[in-house]
Amino acid sequence: MMIPDDRKRAFKRDLAFAAMLVAAGVAISVLSLGQIVAQDSRQIAQATPPTRSTPGAETKPSGPPPEPPTTGQRPSDIPPQPARPDPEAQKTGAQPALPPAPAEKVAPPIREK
Repeated sequence: MMIPDDRKRAFKRDLAFAAMLVAAGVAISVLSLGQIVAQDSRQIAQATPPTRSTPGAETKPSGPPPEPPTTGQRPSDIPPQPARPDPEAQKTGAQPALPPAPAEKVAPPIREK
């Protein structure tokens, strides 16, 4: 079965148009790459100007003294608190730090087949 001439012409026209689009894309890419290469590569972007000292900073007092570095040890002056207060403390209104533990789920034993 032969393809009619108008279909062949439409296919050739579409193929030529696609080839033109590909060629235009390649040309734009080559031109862009050439412009990137031609630019000065030593140019650096800087978002903000460099910081300068405030006028009169030498005469102004400095901020608060720096805090001493942490030792990684727990402070000994604060006693540890239990997660569950004793029943007498609960009667006076003390709230437990943790929610009550969930009841254990018990299932029937698995039967072997």
